[in-house]
Amino acid sequence: MTEFVSQSSLACILITFLSYWIGDAIHKKWPLPVLNPLLVAIILSAGCIYVLHLSPDEFSTQNKSLNLLLTPATVCLALPLYEQYQLLKKNFRALCIGITGGVIANGFLIFILAKLFHLDQTQFITLLPKSVTTAIGLGISEELGGIVPVTVIIIAFTGVLGNVSARAVCRLCRITEPLAQGIGIGTASHVIGTSKALEINETAGAASSLSIALAGILTALFAPLLAGLY
Repeated sequence: MTEFVSQSSLACILITFLSYWIGDAIHKKWPLPVLNPLLVAIILSAGCIYVLHLSPDEFSTQNKSLNLLLTPATVCLALPLYEQYQLLKKNFRALCIGITGGVIANGFLIFILAKLFHLDQTQFITLLPKSVTTAIGLGISEELGGIVPVTVIIIAFTGVLGNVSARAVCRLCRITEPLAQGIGIGTASHVIGTSKALEINETAGAASSLSIALAGILTALFAPLLAGLY
């Protein structure tokens, strides 16, 4: 059984889809932040890997075809941008300032924490693209010499954490303006967080979608400078 699954792309993809389907069904029945569909799917997939004695590398390799869908899925977020185009255009300067500030704050926060915990440059680079979408973050990590598999985990963890805590953080900080909510969520937790912003309202979702693109571009430009300073 283990040999069949480890050599079958269909079986591994089926495990991935079923894990998410179960996670989504659980979240619909009990809509609690800790029961986020992606978080449940990760736990279920990890459980299957353990029970079937699969190698994580084998499971990842057999699911590689799903990675091809990452970029098209990200591009689909252009729809809320189109629907809220006039509002975003009207507030474009404020959006750019907020997103740029978020990217700079994120970069220097990682820089300071890496120094405090005495991480080497490779480890620092691995963490640096944690708040950008996977399609961009992997490229940054690979180009600058980070540990790509760990970057994948960090990006996923950051997104899930943002998705789970977005509403609570907005309430705690009294952030009620949809554009501000979208900027914060998208800049901090990329696509996975944006799915939560879309649940809040369309305006927050559109701002978050714009944040993904701009934050990704700015991080790609900003990351080599920080890597050189470290």
